[in-house]
Amino acid sequence: MAQFSKKIMITGGAGFIGSHVVRLFVTKYPGYQIVNFDLLTYAGNLENLRDIESMPNYIFEKGDITDEKRLNELFNQYHFDAVIHLAAESHVDRSILDPLAFVRTNVLGTATLLNVSRNHWKDKYEGKLFYHVSTDEVYGSLGEEGFFTEETPYDPRSPYSASKASSDHFVMAYHHTYDLPVIMSNCSNNYGSNHFPEKLIPLMINNIKNNKPLPVYGKGANVRDWLYVDDHARAIDTIFHNGKIGEKYNVGGFNEWKNIDIVHLLCRIMDKKLNRAEGESAKLITFVKDRPGHDLRYAIDATKLNKELGWKPSLQFEEGLEKTVDWYLKNEDWVNDVTSGNYQKYYEQQYAKR
Repeated sequence: MAQFSKKIMITGGAGFIGSHVVRLFVTKYPGYQIVNFDLLTYAGNLENLRDIESMPNYIFEKGDITDEKRLNELFNQYHFDAVIHLAAESHVDRSILDPLAFVRTNVLGTATLLNVSRNHWKDKYEGKLFYHVSTDEVYGSLGEEGFFTEETPYDPRSPYSASKASSDHFVMAYHHTYDLPVIMSNCSNNYGSNHFPEKLIPLMINNIKNNKPLPVYGKGANVRDWLYVDDHARAIDTIFHNGKIGEKYNVGGFNEWKNIDIVHLLCRIMDKKLNRAEGESAKLITFVKDRPGHDLRYAIDATKLNKELGWKPSLQFEEGLEKTVDWYLKNEDWVNDVTSGNYQKYYEQQYAKR
């Protein structure tokens, strides 16, 4: 039986960001055992990890982070040294429709996972770590100037961001109350491959390709800071290995864009890729009623992460966006499986019969 120097549970590892983190850790650290724990809801897709699923240091376990019995079984089986916690409900629109689902997963699930970790490590915390991955949305909304720092007060404006803010507070409470070794990071909007096509960038790419309307909230004036997902995975790797216990780190792309400007840029890129006349795709833009509580601007100050741990983004936005478009155009089967729901059969085909 293989001996591993670290045994890490990564929750939500079949999701968009989680799958990139799992792939990075599995391939970069063959001496680590990586257990991907995911419930495989609509956003969890094991097809994201086909290329590494047979690696000897990778294991998939299906389950719910609110299921204390299941978590205890896995801790007893694998004796985890660390948890990297990414599992979360994360779509604002869905949180407006069903807020209690976000409370259950993001708040109760995180608290359950914290409690199980604490009970199994039993105050013998040497070499143990609970790393909680969160969002910049907990800080609320900025005006035209200023940035979110690690000291910015929380001011969540949606059920999603409120549930994530609550989970952040539970993480720090377990650190202060029980000395649980925790680290937390709060990241700006991610983009890249394997992103479920209800989010802005993959939705627009898919709709442009299929000549469908491009729905833009309000006037498209909302501003977000965008980070290439592989750069976020590298940041998580850096923070996991070099961050200070009890600290939090903001992760951002130093890269602010208005939503409408991103849509226009995507239209120009797609016109070239699809050999359309310039301006053809932009005719698909359709302005729709703004969503309730829509924060105007997010902007992350990632200076602490850069100065203390040496991390910085590797790609300019235009380059990353072009790579993202190329990936979606080359992976039509993945997109079709996701939009049709067929991707959910992959678990049954690959895992359920084992």
